[in-house]
Amino acid sequence: MDVDHPELDQQWNAAARSETEAQRLDRNWSSLLQELRVTQTGVQLLTGFLLTLPFQDRFAALSPGLHVAYLATVACSLTATVLLVAPVGMHRLLFRRHKLRPLVSAAHRFAFCGLLLLGAALTGVAVVVFGTVVGENAGVLAGAVAAATMLATWVAYPLWMRHLHG
Repeated sequence: MDVDHPELDQQWNAAARSETEAQRLDRNWSSLLQELRVTQTGVQLLTGFLLTLPFQDRFAALSPGLHVAYLATVACSLTATVLLVAPVGMHRLLFRRHKLRPLVSAAHRFAFCGLLLLGAALTGVAVVVFGTVVGENAGVLAGAVAAATMLATWVAYPLWMRHLHG
């Protein structure tokens, strides 16, 4: 669904797929749910793992900088979890209310923001793990590489493809 130009998306789908708006919304909702199934499991496992770390003996020995990185990582992971699960709760409250258009639009935005925060959490994990095992400089470098890789593959490349293929 082209959130920036929904009228163009609707025209293209009507011509290319012979879809009604309701069929397009159903397809977009199903597609989004498939994406959320993949990300929800991963972000929930990551969040659960992160929540166990303070209870490990070695956690107290981390530097103040790594404690801050850890807390920022947990905040990103928790918020990503909330945003990636939110469409399910929204669907339950809007079920049979004929609100699929705003649901798909809001869920798309929540999923995108959730993915960005998941990327930030994964970056933080790289910082904390490499910072703990090798040293803080290595942690910062690992975090930068992780962030650059995710930005390149999750944002820059898809935007380039969107631009290239119109």
